[in-house]
Amino acid sequence: MSKKHQSDGEMLKGTLDMMILRTLVTGDAHGHTIAKVIERMSENVLEVEQGSLYPALHRLEDRGWVTSYWGASENNRKAKFYRLAAAGRKQLVRETSRWRQMIRAIGLVMGEEAMADGGTE
Repeated sequence: MSKKHQSDGEMLKGTLDMMILRTLVTGDAHGHTIAKVIERMSENVLEVEQGSLYPALHRLEDRGWVTSYWGASENNRKAKFYRLAAAGRKQLVRETSRWRQMIRAIGLVMGEEAMADGGTE
């Protein structure tokens, strides 16, 4: 993650893994594409640096959640592509459920539910 975005968008532990898995749901991709999709989908709030992305991809591969193979990129360069494995799909479902629980819990602590119900802080 870029230092320019750290203060307003620092990733919580594990969220990069979840976002990578989510990105691969739409199809195989190489690292640069994964980073750009996350950046674009976050409306440029999140910027994934290579120093974070590639260790995460290797970790996901070691866990059996993604597989990889060599192919040609859009500009015909040799690139390593990543594919979501069946175990990765299952993990994404678990992590998405956990993420939603965390969002709700943090919202409760921050008083968002009371505000949404018309209450006061």
